[in-house]
Amino acid sequence: MTISVGDKIPNMTLKTMGPEGPTDISTDSVFAGKRIVLFAVPGAFTPGCSNAHMPGFVTHVDDILAKGIDQIACIAVNDAFVLGAWQESQNAQQILMLADGNAEFTKALGLTLDASGFGMGLRSKRYALIADDGIVKYLGIDTKGVHDSSAETILAQL
Repeated sequence: MTISVGDKIPNMTLKTMGPEGPTDISTDSVFAGKRIVLFAVPGAFTPGCSNAHMPGFVTHVDDILAKGIDQIACIAVNDAFVLGAWQESQNAQQILMLADGNAEFTKALGLTLDASGFGMGLRSKRYALIADDGIVKYLGIDTKGVHDSSAETILAQL
């Protein structure tokens, strides 16, 4: 079952790249008591994610934060090393990169994508959500291209 507006983000452990390497981070520490924008990509360094999705959030990070958002986070079914390198290559230091290497969070949200036809295995659908204190207030899931999960759409929802 797919997470919906009004649902609570499950408390799980993800990874992020810290100064000493991959570090555990709980979703509660990311979402509790904060307004968060989370966007998900099928894969770091893939064309749509690198050329369209991430650049919109990098461009509009200040505009989104000015609307009362505490943090913008990006999640992918990749490891923390890959996401750290992608963050650097995208000049996305203001965006919290969350690694869901085993797709456990993605599965819990019901937002998996079978990309095995492209040799990528199980990945995340492309989506974005706005959460207030861990409760989903907006959820946009793209089935083709980047629209419902774009930075511009998120800005319009704020």
